[in-house]
Amino acid sequence: MNAIPYSGARVFDRIAARTTVVRVVLAAVLVALTLSAAAAARHPQLNKQPFIASNAGGMLVLDLSASISSDTFSRIGQTLTDIAARGGRYGLVVFSSTAYEALPPGTPASALRPLIRYFRLPTNVPPGEQPTYPVNPWTNSFTGGTQIALGLDLARQIEVANHAKHPAVVLVSDLQDDPNDLDRLTTVLGEYKAHKIALTVIPLNAAQNDLARYVGIATKIIPAELPAQNPSAGAPPHASFPTWLVVLAVAAAALLGMNEIRAARLRWGTA
Repeated sequence: MNAIPYSGARVFDRIAARTTVVRVVLAAVLVALTLSAAAAARHPQLNKQPFIASNAGGMLVLDLSASISSDTFSRIGQTLTDIAARGGRYGLVVFSSTAYEALPPGTPASALRPLIRYFRLPTNVPPGEQPTYPVNPWTNSFTGGTQIALGLDLARQIEVANHAKHPAVVLVSDLQDDPNDLDRLTTVLGEYKAHKIALTVIPLNAAQNDLARYVGIATKIIPAELPAQNPSAGAPPHASFPTWLVVLAVAAAALLGMNEIRAARLRWGTA
């Protein structure tokens, strides 16, 4: 076969260079869209998020003092149910007139489920008897006065000792503090603010004057609910419709079509 010289062949050089640039740009955009779609699929948007991000290494501070009433027992049970359902990771500090670390930081929220039974009324009781809360492990040997400062300060110390990058604490309490503890509580709350420790307060039907101490310091204040007020609170989180994933998939398909139309290789056909 003999080649036939064509004087206009140089025109194709510019077209080829332009096509190469288009192909490279489209390829880069397609790779970015593919990675974005993979990330969106791996981290779906849930209707419920943990109170503390899983990588924060946060602490849950739970009030077990004698001032906790039957009403607040139900609110504790519902709050623990909700926290466990949302997932995440928490350390646990329980306090009354003393405080101690019950679970280390990084413990899955599901580890809180065994505690819920102590804050729920039994459904099966003998006829003629009123349901009562089960005796919990802290009733006789631990429960006493209320010193919130001890619980918050211990949680702060644990966060500092573990070098938490984003320290965060969730306080679950009726906020009815011992009057002799108020000065120390003010000091501890000041340290939270100074060290930028995120504090979420879940008040258990707290009085307004007790709640007012945390306004301006707490990052969030989320009132605890009774089980009848929000029956779905303990339901596991579910993913919402993946709108962004669909948009990214459509965009990737459109770019693939554009690539075939605008940047396909030139092929000679047979006669």
